[in-house]
Amino acid sequence: MLIPELAEKIVKEVRKLIGEDIIVVNNEGYIIASTDLERVGTFHEGALIASQQKRKLIITIEDQTKLIGVKAGINFPIFFQNNVIGVIGITGDPTTVTPFGEIIRKMTELLISENYYAEQFDWHSRALESFVMDWVQAKDWNEAFMNRARLLNIDMEIKRAAVIIEFSGLTSPITREAWSSIFKKFQKNDKEVVARSGNERIILLINCTKGASRERIETRLKQFFLFLSDNFNIHASAGVGQPADPKEIKVSYSQAERCLKIVKSPSSIAFDEDLTLEMLLEEISQKTKADFIKRTLGPLIQENELIGTIKELFKQNHSLKNTAKNLHIHINTLHYRLKKADELTGLNSNNIHDLLTMYLAILFLDEQTKTNQ
Repeated sequence: MLIPELAEKIVKEVRKLIGEDIIVVNNEGYIIASTDLERVGTFHEGALIASQQKRKLIITIEDQTKLIGVKAGINFPIFFQNNVIGVIGITGDPTTVTPFGEIIRKMTELLISENYYAEQFDWHSRALESFVMDWVQAKDWNEAFMNRARLLNIDMEIKRAAVIIEFSGLTSPITREAWSSIFKKFQKNDKEVVARSGNERIILLINCTKGASRERIETRLKQFFLFLSDNFNIHASAGVGQPADPKEIKVSYSQAERCLKIVKSPSSIAFDEDLTLEMLLEEISQKTKADFIKRTLGPLIQENELIGTIKELFKQNHSLKNTAKNLHIHINTLHYRLKKADELTGLNSNNIHDLLTMYLAILFLDEQTKTNQ
């Protein structure tokens, strides 16, 4: 529990409050951290007595000749959960350093407590992340897998919907304190699972046994996005899969991933039940998509103006008037650009087959651009 790394941190923090030498001693009486590096690893009989008797021990100048390895000062046992886990000592005139003693001990015990709960949080987060990833990847439900579920207090018999929340615009890793707040904000009960996935994603497995309607899920996600933005300046989007039985959660997770790929902007939420064309496009391999782009829009890849014009045409539902207006060009200029694009590609933007071909190519190109960013 009281490892040298933590003891060194304690010495460093305590030294900010008092200019005297500080030592941290384990329950066997050996100094594991000190402002005087030469004392590290040496035996301190006074600290051993303080640890065994669970009381502070003032060491006088006279005691230096009676006890092994001591210097005048004061030693305090460090308590954690009612047990002595070590001793902190302050070297100096006892009458001078004693008034600081209780403050130093309380600060030390607080640092140890914070470190303990931080380690517990990190362990639980890593264990939960690992378990959830195994679960959504359809790992066999063997005895070891089920034991992990019980250890993490996860009910493996209820229907859930998978939600993947992805952060955008992060400039630095999210702190432990922020992750703790994020988990507490979303997890409403022990029937729901909230796990991080790297530094930029959260996986939610929402309890659907009591009818977690689309409206309720959407409301909760929007409130959560607002919380992230207001408290941590984090922007996020989400993909939501459909409810699935525990052993089919992989299906819901795959649906959520598919939804996330089509989300257009931060704070957007995509539900699998809304997907139509996207269901088919997701099944097409990346190589096939790349070949399709080359065969259709290949001659236009370096023509940014023409590509932008075609994108705007689709954005405006093929309204020439609105496309020209949004591009701030004359309608004749738009006709010229579209004619040039038709000539270069061999496609006819007025033919429904060619128009669909061009639309699919633009979708694949946007996806390719997003992936390469």
